[in-house]
Amino acid sequence: MADEKFPGWHGTTIIGVRRGGEVVVAGDGQVSLGQTVIKGSARKVRRISPGGHDVVVGFAGSTADAFTLLERLEKKLEAAPGQLQRACVELAKDWRTDKYLKNLEAMLIVTDGDQMYVITGAGDVLEPEFDIAAIGSGGNFALAAARGLMETEMPAEEIARKAMTIASDICVYTNGNLTVEKISK
Repeated sequence: MADEKFPGWHGTTIIGVRRGGEVVVAGDGQVSLGQTVIKGSARKVRRISPGGHDVVVGFAGSTADAFTLLERLEKKLEAAPGQLQRACVELAKDWRTDKYLKNLEAMLIVTDGDQMYVITGAGDVLEPEFDIAAIGSGGNFALAAARGLMETEMPAEEIARKAMTIASDICVYTNGNLTVEKISK
């Protein structure tokens, strides 16, 4: 079992917020091994541009697994330029059925500024409700905070940053060292 070999990697909160024609994806920088913070400045939100179309991806889980999935997503987007939903569905199908990929432990938030999806290894490609997606160990805290903040007039970036601050105050596996990417359609 993976739990016997690895003592418990934790440490990520990623949030995506859509408002006013833009999507902001923010992620913290903490990586923990058990009770120890081993890195505080990891970059878990990235912009990719396969086929000249900008896409922002935030990932939670094993970094090597997430990078493997990110490379696969780029290939899917190159094969279907501008078709984010199709690329996400194809990645999820591969992830669920491929002998190697099905062992990967990560989750992704993916957006092109218009569409936003959460992709899981269970084959899920989920469009978030309320224009907010959150994953990782502090994801539920950030999600709850952002849902409350959506009732204000704050722009997407401010909501994402404030929600991440709240999550980092509550979740010991989340810090305030943020990477933020904004994308518009």
